[in-house]
Amino acid sequence: MRILLVEDDQMLGAALREALRDAAHAVDWVHSGEAALLAMRSTPYEAMLLDLGLPGRDGLGVLQSARRAGYQLPVIIVTARDGVDDRIRGLDLGADDYLIKPFATEELLARLRAVARRKAGHAQAVLSTGTVRLDPATREASFGDTTVRLSAREYALMYALLLRPGAVLSRDDLENLIYGWNEEVESNAVEYLIHSIRRKLGAAAIKNVRGVGWVIDRAPQETPRGRADPA
Repeated sequence: MRILLVEDDQMLGAALREALRDAAHAVDWVHSGEAALLAMRSTPYEAMLLDLGLPGRDGLGVLQSARRAGYQLPVIIVTARDGVDDRIRGLDLGADDYLIKPFATEELLARLRAVARRKAGHAQAVLSTGTVRLDPATREASFGDTTVRLSAREYALMYALLLRPGAVLSRDDLENLIYGWNEEVESNAVEYLIHSIRRKLGAAAIKNVRGVGWVIDRAPQETPRGRADPA
């Protein structure tokens, strides 16, 4: 996922950015509410981690402005404010979850996976089309009888495709989803990752739509009982 981290504490922000990158997420880190709103205008994010005690416009103001502007990305408030009133207000303004500092990184990552699943309409932790499966907890991908562990970048690319089964994503789409600011992207990086995944799982795991991009097909539709497949 490409995540917008909004945190003004230098030490905590740096630690969170590294932990998220280690978990195969692309992270853009800003230090103020105004910078967060500006970033959302120019970049499609799949989730936002939002501190409340920000300089200038505070986190609740950012959340309210984002929802009024129509941004639908999942938002997890990450704050030291543990009062019930703060939690209620944050959730009522449109936050999807509320995590109180200090917290375990593993819990934050699990909550990110959960809000991403809900956003994409997946009830199960494992993303699956019936033929292609991806376990976010282990980074293991399966296709047919083959199961392999993916690298961080390979996992990020598979995750982007499996969250949108049936959707064709271009090179630019995938670069925007798996790379953050200031990360150098080689001209053939996406093609290299897809080649590597196909080599591990099989060429049919990811399909190429020539001149457009790549897609993982949706789950095959079951044929109703008593009816034959059309010729």
